[in-house]
Amino acid sequence: MSHRPTSLGLLIALLAAATFGMSGAFIKPLLESGWSPVAAVTVRAAVGGLVLLPFALVSVRGRWDAVWRGRWRLLGMALVGVAGTQVLYFAAIQRIPVSTGILVEYLAPVLLVAVTWALSRRAPHAVVLAGSAVAVAGLVLVVSPGGAGALDPFGLLLAVIAMVGCAAFYVIAARPSDGLPPVALASGGLLIGALALAAVGATGLLPVTVSFADVDLFGRPTAWWVPIAVVGVLATAVAYASSITATELLGSRLASFVGLLEVVAATLYAWLLLGEQLSPLQLLGGLLILAGIALVRADRTPAPVAPVPAPVPASNGRNTP
Repeated sequence: MSHRPTSLGLLIALLAAATFGMSGAFIKPLLESGWSPVAAVTVRAAVGGLVLLPFALVSVRGRWDAVWRGRWRLLGMALVGVAGTQVLYFAAIQRIPVSTGILVEYLAPVLLVAVTWALSRRAPHAVVLAGSAVAVAGLVLVVSPGGAGALDPFGLLLAVIAMVGCAAFYVIAARPSDGLPPVALASGGLLIGALALAAVGATGLLPVTVSFADVDLFGRPTAWWVPIAVVGVLATAVAYASSITATELLGSRLASFVGLLEVVAATLYAWLLLGEQLSPLQLLGGLLILAGIALVRADRTPAPVAPVPAPVPASNGRNTP
């Protein structure tokens, strides 16, 4: 991988982290005003998918076969990366602080390192292990410098399952695109995820409630559609498209570690919008996360990926890639 794609991927990953980090601080006021997690994620995904849809249609024009080849990747992104992970995260932060929920969810890069170690039976390089330790230390400082106190066990369990879904998101996003543009994967995954959630909500298995009352945002009452618009356009459409693009360029391991900067962004947004405290230890934690990312990036060994099927020989009547 050349330095140019890596540098571009890092810039796009930073954009993804900055926009993804908005979701918790903007969605929590909706949850507190009566929105259920399923309703919030469904509307968020639908708005984001529709915003990206025109760009997705242009990107796949004349290449609809790429959509069919990527159907399982689309489905995985929809059900795991969009619907499952986000519902679990929002359900978790109803019970535990935003900072704690995102701390648990964003242990996903460490989970990816551990799973790769277990599957390959090869220990990661020392620099990756050091980067993981430094980044986790930074996470703890950023999101829980003073201790979280008593936490809801079920909320923690939901956050742990969301962590597994977050790791799966990066694995799915890093899979070979086979011609499917990132914006098409993002839009399709969001729209299919929204439809799946709406179908589940219609059965009554999960509660779907909304409220059109004003929410407490920016220190004053704010119309409910303001956080929906911010989350739908920035924290969903921009965030998913840029994160998938960055992960294709960087690979799941490095992209997931850069994604840790979302916790820094989320903490800043929670400080600005929700009045949660920000301390010098949290700033130090942000620096440690950056140091951990630098250490992981210093390892030039590509992260292993799941094998892909070999190309079908041309003698079978099909073109090889």
